[in-house]
Formats: sequence, C-alpha cells, structure tokens
Amino acid sequence: MLDLAPGQRLARGVARHLSALGFASVEEFVPALGLRVDVMGLGPKGELWVIECKSSVADYRGDGKWQGYLDWCDRYFWAVDTAFPVDLLPDGTGLIIADAYDAEILRMAPDLPVAPARRKVLIQKFATHAARRLQTLRDPGFSV
Repeated sequence: MLDLAPGQRLARGVARHLSALGFASVEEFVPALGLRVDVMGLGPKGELWVIECKSSVADYRGDGKWQGYLDWCDRYFWAVDTAFPVDLLPDGTGLIIADAYDAEILRMAPDLPVAPARRKVLIQKFATHAARRLQTLRDPGFSV
C-alpha cells in the first residue's frame, strides 16, 4: 500500500476525482493565518472548494476549526472512507466518499460564493502555493 497516512490517502483520491472534474488541487493549503485546509480545489470557472479529509471519528471530533473555513470557499466538503459513520457529519456540507485511488461526491455542498476580492486573493495564493510546491519538487534544496 502507499506510504501515506490515512488522511493523505483520502486527499490523494479526492485530488484524483477533482482532476477528473477539471479542477486543480493543492493539499495543506493555508487560506488565512491560523487555517490549513486538507485539500483546496480550484475549478475551471474559478470556483473554490475546500475538502477536509477525516480518517476516523476521533479525527473528526478533534476538528474544531472547520466552520472557520466556510468563508474561504464556495463549497465545503467532508471526505471520508466507506467505514465512517456519515450521520455524524453536519447537514449543509458536502460529502465525498474516498480512498487512495478515487472518490465520489455523494452530497453536493451548497454554493455560497466567496466575495470577489477574497476570491482574487485566494486564487493568487493558490497559484503561489502550487508554484512553490513544484519548485520544491524540482529543487529539493531550495528554500523560500
């Protein structure tokens, strides 16, 4: 199996699924100081999705910051595996079932558009994050 933590396996499957939908994605994205989302997706029309990957009930219950992410995306999703008790997840959020290889959206999140000025800042941060990640892969000794 992959040498990844359970949440990273979920994120990998989510990223593959988002790619099939025409989205680019980055993991461990920081939209604002004090926030770090598991996966941020940028869609073909500039839509911004946040996906939090929860590998266990304890992982979910330990996440007290998720509501702070709602102002930083158009749609908010939970990604869990097939063993997760999905009735624990709050209504009004999206639901993705994932594994390390793919994912499926079971419940579409409501569309709550980000303000245009914030969207511009987020897309610029997304691009910078992705470019730095690529540079680090190409030049492992590089440091910002």
